[in-house]
Amino acid sequence: MEKRFRIGVLAVQGNFREHVQMLRRLGVDAVEVRKPEQLDGLDGLVIPGGESTTFMRLMRLYGLDEAVRRFGGPVFGTCAGMIVLDREHLGLVDLAVARNAFGRQVASFEADLELDGEDDPLRGVFIRAPRVREVGPEVEVLAELDGEPVLVREGRFLVASFHPELTDDTRVHERFLELVQEEVSLGVRSL
Repeated sequence: MEKRFRIGVLAVQGNFREHVQMLRRLGVDAVEVRKPEQLDGLDGLVIPGGESTTFMRLMRLYGLDEAVRRFGGPVFGTCAGMIVLDREHLGLVDLAVARNAFGRQVASFEADLELDGEDDPLRGVFIRAPRVREVGPEVEVLAELDGEPVLVREGRFLVASFHPELTDDTRVHERFLELVQEEVSLGVRSL
């Protein structure tokens, strides 16, 4: 019998509900995480979009910043989640990000993205989106917008400038769950 993944969604601020709904559509046991101890036993973690300064302040207040640094499973960050994971914040993904660099709220937009390995375009929803300024040598670019990375992977981390949870397309979340499956499989082999 295949294991049903238990994925946490950081629920201190932002659009965590949409990620929970998307993950549940994919058959995942998705749970809201507000305290460090709620990371125990999770197969993966999603850090959703929201306001990155508020995210970091609340994460520090509740001890979630250090708990996320210690968390060993795959992590998926979208929009503000990308910022939280970058070099200048939690330092877990080797990339530099500029906040709100695609424009303010009124400049929000949608665009078709070419997703690595896929024929059909992926619709990206960009709301006060961060722009990737620089990626490290181990960072793999999975999707670009006008030649700029908007979806990248580094090891067990997947980060997006856009909001895949605001569309009906599940492919980005499916890629995250593939990372989770890889990590779970590796863990089983090492036992």
